[in-house]
Amino acid sequence: MTTADLHLLTGAYALHALSEAERRTFEEHLAGCEACAQESAELSATAARLALATSGTPRPVMREHVLRRITTVRQVAPGEELLPPSGRPVPRARLLSRWALAACLAATVTLGGTALWQHERAEDALEEAQHARQDGARIAAVLTAPDARSRAAELADGATATIVVSASRNKAVLVASAMARPPRGKAYQLWFDDDGIMRSAGLMDPGRSDQALLLRGAVDTASGMGITLEPAGGSEQPTSAPLARMKLPA
Repeated sequence: MTTADLHLLTGAYALHALSEAERRTFEEHLAGCEACAQESAELSATAARLALATSGTPRPVMREHVLRRITTVRQVAPGEELLPPSGRPVPRARLLSRWALAACLAATVTLGGTALWQHERAEDALEEAQHARQDGARIAAVLTAPDARSRAAELADGATATIVVSASRNKAVLVASAMARPPRGKAYQLWFDDDGIMRSAGLMDPGRSDQALLLRGAVDTASGMGITLEPAGGSEQPTSAPLARMKLPA
């Protein structure tokens, strides 16, 4: 499957119409294609809104009616006919209609819940895409700033890290390449070194070996930065020896 083909799968992905193999391939493509990520999120949100427009919440009286009828209808064993007080067999159509009523109620509730879940998931995806776009713009602003200064370092196992600082924007960006995947339940955490006091600057994405990350917080009080291995949610202070320490470029 070519890259051009992948660009055409946003609609099918939004409607969950891809095979498992196609979905995995397309999600790998999404990680590096902002245009497809945004389009997929917007299409998912639209699909969810359409689903909500056609769904409805059953009236409370319907639920009460079904629950009341359930208490008065005995379950029929296989091959057994249910006889009402009159002693005459109940037509099969009437039996089926009772179960159809319960099934319709369950289906209505389920579909309504599914539409709401899809809507919330689509809204979350759209919000994530918007955040990613905003972060990308902030990263680009630092990397292209007239006063941007950089410093590179080699890390363990062939990984590299480059820190880019813009004094005018008071921000720093870390560009990492070939980072080894952290152990399960762990993540790489970034730190600013404020004259020996370590200040958290954010977490790296544990699922990506190559990434550019806007460090959290101002850079003007820091003389350096470091990377440590921490629990997945991060730590208030470093709990392990630094994997890398770098002085910020002047």
